[in-house]
Amino acid sequence: MTDTSTPADAPPVALRQDAELIAGVVAAAGRGMVDRETVAEVVALCAVAGEHLLVVGPPGTAKSEAVRRVAGQLGGRYFEYLLGRFTEPNELFGPVDLRSLREGRVEFETAGMLPEADIAFLDEVFLGSTAVLNTLLGLLNERVFRRGGTVLASPLRVCVGAANHLPEDPALAAFADRFLARVFVDPVADSRLEELLEAGRRPAPVPVPIALHGGGPTDPGGPDGPDDRLGALDRLAAAARDCELDGVTPLLASALRRLRAAGVPVGDRRAVRSQRLVAAAAVLDGRTVATARDLWVLPLVAPSADAQALARDTLGDLIEKSANQSLTHAAEELSRSSAARAERLARTGAALLADHRGLPEGRDSRLRLEAALREIDAGFAPADLPAALAGIRAELVAAVAPS
Repeated sequence: MTDTSTPADAPPVALRQDAELIAGVVAAAGRGMVDRETVAEVVALCAVAGEHLLVVGPPGTAKSEAVRRVAGQLGGRYFEYLLGRFTEPNELFGPVDLRSLREGRVEFETAGMLPEADIAFLDEVFLGSTAVLNTLLGLLNERVFRRGGTVLASPLRVCVGAANHLPEDPALAAFADRFLARVFVDPVADSRLEELLEAGRRPAPVPVPIALHGGGPTDPGGPDGPDDRLGALDRLAAAARDCELDGVTPLLASALRRLRAAGVPVGDRRAVRSQRLVAAAAVLDGRTVATARDLWVLPLVAPSADAQALARDTLGDLIEKSANQSLTHAAEELSRSSAARAERLARTGAALLADHRGLPEGRDSRLRLEAALREIDAGFAPADLPAALAGIRAELVAAVAPS
């Protein structure tokens, strides 16, 4: 690992560069996936916030694929496992070190296992045994692995848990609460099936080399290799910890009061930790001071899909101007704001134009450009177009004009 320490007064230009790098990583991970961009973006948000994410949805909805692609693009050590009722702790945390045991010490070999992972994905996370979940609790809370005589500081940036549905067992509530952010996914809508089928025929983006469970060592790559990407993530996380929140605290408190009054369960712990998501949203938008623009993250802390929908409605006027330059899909989905839609359309349009210009002669991508134009025109009257989006629209019009 490279040295990723950052002075507290890192210049906004450097912050913006790191945010753009992570935005590019997330966009590359989501390329070719249909309607899963939000999952990829919230993984990055949680990694910067130092929080964990729970993804809930039926089988076969690309939950693991979205996380795997983000991890592949970021680099670092990745651990993935499917939990079951009979999963033993050593399958996640490593076996007993026999050499130490012969000397009378109970220690564990953690190389290549969850305690040494930078990013982790645990499928069917609520099916783990009590022994597994109890050990996980300490690791998720403190980023420290304690078992037997082994005490190890974990480099874990984010753990993503996945489940087909939320647990009904009250005994699992404390464990589920460790996953601050929730994303609920459904099968791709019927209207996008052609897009899904087409995407399914294309090869997945090639990830940077990473050390998978049981794989080889991490390749440090070049200036934009995995170490640089994890370094950018860590610098953003450090900036988030120093982010100025005083100005947005009254709005945040008002929003939390509204959620509680509407019946959205937000306990004290989740209320306090929601500030981390707000700070992470700010730095991923290239700022060291949080504002109302960052409150779009609040529905993520609602514990169920229905509660998230209620949270969006309840906070409508507070998050109507929310947006994020790096996490465009997530900000739009969670806020439903026109500002977030404009950010997403501008970034999408710019990416389409770049792809269009890079195609070989004779290859026509006008249909995609025209579809982007139609979406812009359907969402905004000409007089309401933000300047950045108006510029992208003009470029799209020029690109589809007959030569």
